[in-house]
Amino acid sequence: MADIPRQFEIDLPPDLIGGSYADFANVWHTQTVFVMDFVTLAQPPREEIDPDTGDRRTVVPARVVSRIRIPPEQVFELAKALTQQLEFWEQETGRRPPPDAPLID
Repeated sequence: MADIPRQFEIDLPPDLIGGSYADFANVWHTQTVFVMDFVTLAQPPREEIDPDTGDRRTVVPARVVSRIRIPPEQVFELAKALTQQLEFWEQETGRRPPPDAPLID
C-alpha cells in the first residue's frame, strides 16, 4: 500500500502567538516521554553561603515558562529540525555562537 501524504492543519490560538521567552531549557526523560522545561530568569543571580557547608554559591532564581512533553520517537525529528534551522540561521546572519559561550552571564 502506498504512503498517503499528510497535510497538517495547525491552529495557533491567539493567546500563544507572542510565544514565551526562555533563557535556557532543561531536558529530562522517563521511559516513555522526553520533557523540555523552558526557563527564564526571574531575578538577577546572587551570591550565597551554604549554611551547612559554608561554601559560596551563586543562586539563579528562575521560572519555568513552558513545559513540553514529547514521545521519544519525536526527539529525533526535533533534533533534525533544530539542526536545520540553526544552519539556516547561521547562513542568514553569518554568525555562529562561540563554543565556550556561558549559558548564563
